[in-house]
Amino acid sequence: MKVAIDIRKSLEENANSYYEKAKKARKKIEGVRAILARVGRQALEKEPDKEAVPQPGRQREWFEKFRWFISSDGFLVIGGRDATTNEILIKKHTEGQDIVFHTDMAGSPFFVIKTGGKSVPPQSMQEAADATAIFSRAWKLGLQSIQVFHVKPEQVSKKARAGEYLQKGAFMIYGKTSYLTGTITAAIGTKGQMVMCGPSSAIKKNAANAVYIRQGSGKASDIARKLKARLQADIDEIIRALPSGGIELEH
Repeated sequence: MKVAIDIRKSLEENANSYYEKAKKARKKIEGVRAILARVGRQALEKEPDKEAVPQPGRQREWFEKFRWFISSDGFLVIGGRDATTNEILIKKHTEGQDIVFHTDMAGSPFFVIKTGGKSVPPQSMQEAADATAIFSRAWKLGLQSIQVFHVKPEQVSKKARAGEYLQKGAFMIYGKTSYLTGTITAAIGTKGQMVMCGPSSAIKKNAANAVYIRQGSGKASDIARKLKARLQADIDEIIRALPSGGIELEH
């Protein structure tokens, strides 16, 4: 180890000089240690906050952007909410072996049974027709039933007749149509973490905490608040699932 000595000072003066420098260095080190200790404590104090950050919301299923329910026979049935989702449903999510439902009433949704190539029993066909009626203007008008037709996907086209124009969400239907009477009997419940609303027979079979609903004068927001505890679901999710128009709970 080499030590620099000031030859202008005595040995004792050099020793005292180094002693003072050592004291100052020691104080600096102690100060740095104090700062590091304080920073460490603050980091530990903040650690619980990281754990308190809410976890991201659940991963939504692709079909939740639409109206949807699971039929009594286990088929996924999805429907449009508006002109935009009608358009998306038919163009992007309807396959060759699916079955398309609609009504002649203006502003009605399209509904599609996702068949997966399987034969669809009569009850699921009826439930798809019922859903088309429930989420149509028939609910607001207080109708108890309306005629609903079903066709193959290839019969649904964006190609209008000469001189006609099709707005967003509207399609031409070509060829033979088959009709069912869509009955407006609805219920709402939960399936896992999802809120599901549709024909009462399907909801009763496939959803937990099923509650029957009917046309009425109640606001969707008020009904959702009443249903929140029973369904253990978010109010906005409940409102989103309910039909458009006045609603009452069945007792």
